[in-house]
Amino acid sequence: MRRSAFLFFKGLGLLFAILCGIGTAILGWYDGADWMNIVTFSIAVTGLILWGWYHFSIRWIDSDLKQNILSQFPKEGKDVAGEDEENFFFKNIREHKWKTLAFILLILVFIFVSFIAEGFFSGRTLVSFLIFLGIIILMGVVGQYITAQKSVFIGISVLIALFIIGALTIPGFLSLLNMKSMLVFAAFLGLATVGQTFVALLGGLDLSIPFLIGASNVALMSLISKGVAPWLALVAVLLLGLIVGLVNGILSFRLQGQALILTLGVGFFVKGGVQILVAMGTFSAGTVFGVVPDWMRNIASMNGKTVGLPIPPIILIWIVASIIIIVALRLTKWGRNLYALGGSRLSSARLSISERGYWVGAYVISGFFAALTGALLLGWSGGGFIGVGDTYLFLTIAAVVVGGTSLLGGVGGYGLSVIGVLILQIITTVLVGWGLSWQGQQFILGLLIIPMVALYARSPHIRSQI
Repeated sequence: MRRSAFLFFKGLGLLFAILCGIGTAILGWYDGADWMNIVTFSIAVTGLILWGWYHFSIRWIDSDLKQNILSQFPKEGKDVAGEDEENFFFKNIREHKWKTLAFILLILVFIFVSFIAEGFFSGRTLVSFLIFLGIIILMGVVGQYITAQKSVFIGISVLIALFIIGALTIPGFLSLLNMKSMLVFAAFLGLATVGQTFVALLGGLDLSIPFLIGASNVALMSLISKGVAPWLALVAVLLLGLIVGLVNGILSFRLQGQALILTLGVGFFVKGGVQILVAMGTFSAGTVFGVVPDWMRNIASMNGKTVGLPIPPIILIWIVASIIIIVALRLTKWGRNLYALGGSRLSSARLSISERGYWVGAYVISGFFAALTGALLLGWSGGGFIGVGDTYLFLTIAAVVVGGTSLLGGVGGYGLSVIGVLILQIITTVLVGWGLSWQGQQFILGLLIIPMVALYARSPHIRSQI
């Protein structure tokens, strides 16, 4: 390790520890704690972080360092004599310019929100934001020396940092009601993201998902209101999803250069066709009123119960589905073939892996889960609305990308998409808790996607997949 690198890491750890100690003191003063407790906890936090910084950062870089972060630089002989040494700080800025720009963008977003959201800026939010930046820096440094499951490490680190911000800045964030609410909304998005993940692993995207969600929502409510048995109506809607997925898969496989526009066109076709059918003999096709069965409400509502326990079944459905999908992708021949096909179609063809079968199958799965999401949303909303899936066009793709699945195919998985879903849900909850309007939430959420993707920066370049 060169001297500039050693001094940089030592100074960075010392600065981070001091900032956290000051933040602890400010929070203690804000909460009216005794001054002795404030001093004690501030010193303890500073010392603990100094120790942790040494063991989890500097020592990993150079095992010959002394047992103290404040130690002197190793004696001469460690560096190459006469070699010109570039400043370590500016060298890293140059090598990671996009991550640096993303980091600066995060700071600008915080300043922007402080101006547009009345009452947002306070000592508590400032300290929380500094802690968030500190965790991002720490995880970025440590992450450079983690090779196995690096995507999972970075995603969980960001998730923890966002959770800390929410807990510190929003009253009631840790309440049982809020936790349940976040998991319910995350479950809807998580189920809708299943198909997008499968398609992305093959290098494609399905833009028909939000339209199929809205069409399934309206179609199910319409069938129930016309006297069709709810379970039979649900089966019919799920079959609609399978058929739409099959059409998407067959057509997009033949016209892969125009797959995005094709799936978008199919989505508009399904949405418009369902509206025409539902509008016959009625005054409106956008909204369909009726009585939603109690069992369907119980599955998706906040007050839903599972075997008498106050846990909405939609959460358990998502958990079980996630486990099955993750295991299937990692431990079955079908999952391994899917990754192989997404990584190299030429190699997969030589292994007699059916490209057509897997491509069409991925879109069929996407259509099924989109229809299932639309049906379950009916139990939450209590009425059919054709626009209920509009937000999922952006969110399903964002969850896949933020989670770390490459849109080039062959890299990622649904486990990473689950992390991406939770990150987006916590961000949305925090923005709502800060009092931002819906337009402001969309604006900030869009800005935050950029630094997050730059922070991960883990998708291989397209040249490495040719």
